[in-house]
Order: sequence, then structure tokens, then C-alpha cells
Amino acid sequence: MPGMDYVATLQAQLHAMALGFVAQLPNLAFALIAILVTWIAARFAVRIADLLVARTDLRPSLKELLDTLVRVAIWTAGLLFAAMLVMPGLTPASLLAGLGIGAVAIGFAFQDIFENFLAGVLIMARRKMQIGDLVECEGITGRVEHITLRETHVRALSNELTIVPNAVLFKNPVRIVTDEERRRYELVVGVSYDADLDRTAEVLRRAVEKVASVDQARGVEIYATTFGPSAIDFLVRWWAGSTPRAGFESRDRVVRAVRRALADARIEIPYPQMTHSFREPVQVQVRTGEKD
Repeated sequence: MPGMDYVATLQAQLHAMALGFVAQLPNLAFALIAILVTWIAARFAVRIADLLVARTDLRPSLKELLDTLVRVAIWTAGLLFAAMLVMPGLTPASLLAGLGIGAVAIGFAFQDIFENFLAGVLIMARRKMQIGDLVECEGITGRVEHITLRETHVRALSNELTIVPNAVLFKNPVRIVTDEERRRYELVVGVSYDADLDRTAEVLRRAVEKVASVDQARGVEIYATTFGPSAIDFLVRWWAGSTPRAGFESRDRVVRAVRRALADARIEIPYPQMTHSFREPVQVQVRTGEKD
């Protein structure tokens, strides 16, 4: 019967597949051994690379990039060798040809992954934005905690962790707050219109220069800038540490020193004038006692 022919054919195919699988068992065993050797070789190669790099002054990001490249190269070679053991007819030329045919489809399917991977390599290779830097990018502010080939971990000052794709950091402007050890700070101080401006500027300068955290080598800048509604505004500039804590502490000490110096010099800091533009006008009616 025709049905019996189909069953016999199926049984013959399954039997052939089983025989083929049994015949491939030695090759599979050798392939597994090759993968195990690859894993061991990758671990030892990374350790050797770390020992060699430890004698140099490479940045931590470049050291991590070197470890990753060594690991990827060894695993790629090991997996190719294991694939050729399982499929003896497979050659490096045919494998590369197959990869070339599927490269376009793989590229479209994993476009974002490849983009972040390449961005991670470029971020690790460039000199700026190292681990420990305080950065600002696309509304994200925090300290760089870890850089991988796909993403960067940014720890906010309030201790939340943000995982940022490397492509975001590579394609958008990144403000590195701690790129230098010092940064400039500004403070606006308003004084009364009756104050002597030259004397006020000198009082402000002496007060800020006495603050220990202020960088004396860069100097202190004092500028009269604006005629405000109730005061003449002075812009005070000074340099101090670039870390957030150093900035807060320096600003706190400068504000305290300025307030104390102006009080000692009897220079008034006026209150801002109250504005009533947001209120409805008040109408007052005066009654004369006469009838309308």
C-alpha cells in the first residue's frame, strides 16, 4: 500500500539520521573539548594581558577594551575550530563566504547592538570621559561607574543608577564636569545704591580671598554688572575643586564670608522690592454723606 511506503521511507530516514548522529558523536566530543580549551585559553590570555598592561600607564577603559578584544578573538577562533570539527566539510573560505552572505541581514537585525558596540569601542579608546568622571548628557547627570562595549553605567549623585546605551553618549554632547581638578564658580551679590562701589568691590575681594578652598593662583574676579530694582548687583567669580562636594562646600564658605564682611563694613544688602503686578488693583470709594 502507498501508506506503507511512506512509513518505510520515514523509518529509513530516521534510521539514517540516528546512524549519522552516532557517527558524529566523536566529532561532537572533540568540539566540546575545543570549546572547553577555548574557555581556559581565554581566561589565561586575559590574565596575561592584565599582567602586561599593569606595567604601563594605560587608562582603565583601555585596559578593559584590550581584555574584551583578546577574549573575543580567542572565542571567535575557538568556535570556528569547533564548527569545523562538527562539520568536516566546512572550510574557513566557505565559512567566510557564508558570513558575507548573511552579513547584510544580520546587520539590519542587530543594527542597534552593533552601533552601541562600536560606540563603546570608541568611547573606551578616547581620552575623555573616564571612569569616575561626573558627566551630564541628555538630562542624565552622574558619575561614570562602569563602561562596557554596549552600555555605560552612570551613578546619580542621589545614588540612582542609570544604564545608558553607548550610542547616546557618543552621538550627543557630553559635559564632563570633573575633566579638570578646578572649575569656576559664580555668585551674585546685591548691595544698596548708597554703597561706595569701589570700596564694596574691595571688601568682596578680600572676603573671598580669605576662604581656604578658593584657588588663590587663579585669582578672584569682582564685577559690578546690573542696576537692579533695589540693589546694584556684583558678580563674584572664583575657582575651587570641581567635584560636587567641593563646589557646595566652597560656595557655602564664600556666601558666609561675604555676608560677614559686608555686615562688618556696614554695607547694606537690601531686600528685593515687592511687586504687586499679580494683584488686582484695589479701588477705594470715599463716601461724602451726600445722596446720589
